[in-house]
Amino acid sequence: MKILVINSGSSSLKYQLIDMENEAVLAKGNCDRIGLDGMHKHESVGKGEFKTARKMDTHAQAAQVVIDTLTTGEYAVIDSVSEISAVGHRIVQGGEYFTHPELVTDEVIEKIEACHSLAPLHAYPNAAGIRSCKQIMPDIPQVVVFDTAFHQTMPAYAYMYGLPWKYYEQYKIRRYGFHGTSHKYIAGRAAEYLGKDLQQLRIVSLHLGNGSSLCAIDHGKCIDTSMGLTPLEGPIMGTRCGSMDPAAVAVIIDKEGLSFSQVNDLMNKQSGVAAISGISNDFRDVRDAADAGNEKAKLALDMFAYQCKKILAGYIAAMGGVDAIVFTAGVGENQPQTRADIVSGLEFMGIRIDPEKNRVMGGKDADITGQGATVKALVLATNEELMIARETLAMVTASAK
Repeated sequence: MKILVINSGSSSLKYQLIDMENEAVLAKGNCDRIGLDGMHKHESVGKGEFKTARKMDTHAQAAQVVIDTLTTGEYAVIDSVSEISAVGHRIVQGGEYFTHPELVTDEVIEKIEACHSLAPLHAYPNAAGIRSCKQIMPDIPQVVVFDTAFHQTMPAYAYMYGLPWKYYEQYKIRRYGFHGTSHKYIAGRAAEYLGKDLQQLRIVSLHLGNGSSLCAIDHGKCIDTSMGLTPLEGPIMGTRCGSMDPAAVAVIIDKEGLSFSQVNDLMNKQSGVAAISGISNDFRDVRDAADAGNEKAKLALDMFAYQCKKILAGYIAAMGGVDAIVFTAGVGENQPQTRADIVSGLEFMGIRIDPEKNRVMGGKDADITGQGATVKALVLATNEELMIARETLAMVTASAK
């Protein structure tokens, strides 16, 4: 059984075709700059890759390009679209409508679009991607998998904000969290790696990259996560300011005369590690600058590690202990010093990492637990596309019974 995984953005359509018999990626790519000049990047495993200009005015045209590439020409990996058993769509925001994956219906698409106010950059593009695939592959089941669904097990005291009730009741303003597909995958992978039952484990997953979030997973369920109504909340990130006093926004508006849109752009795209370091939002560049003696770069990294440490320790307290902490994503998998900085000082909680084992980089899974530790410390490569494919397969299989 082959699953096509789709991640549709405002001007892009990323994809992977996965053979679920062995969970191997057959092909992957990205149709980028949709509605503009257009660029198609594709790789077929064992057959090579290409990058070429390709004008695509709509997501439907991009989806057709994907199908044509997969089924015809020198990069084809299947003979016909009929070999695709189902399509799994990554959806950023499901609000309170969705707690698990769903088979696509018109009602499901309408509810995704109804989340527009919660995810203005993603809701309509996500829906456009679904409609495009339904148009081109009308007889193939479509499944939606939500970034927010895994976090729907949070208790109200973890997801509510201290605002008047009307803002929750009328606008559903609350913590939703993101990276849920990654955190769910990592929880299952950690249990598998340790040879233990997920239902018996307390895990803190640290998905650290240009966007970062931590998640407290108690016996398989999320009880808290660091991103909030939007991905802005949590530790300082590549270009996001992270958690801060909301009154700072009012002061900035008053002093600078900025519009809401300008302030939103400031907090999401002009802040974070890039702003503090004055170097880049790429943690590798900032680390190089810090190692060369740049004090602002060092401060940016110190802020990131300190804020992650506070959240990590808080989640351990919330769960009454922890069995494993897991570092994943671009920074989590590839920045040994950042991992060391985050856990430094947490020895009293039973957390120690081995300096030699901690050298691991490049997406390799590893146990970096130090001598005398009572908590397992792991580095595990995340795989959101595979998790979406698994969830899609499970949903289609269940619906066929």
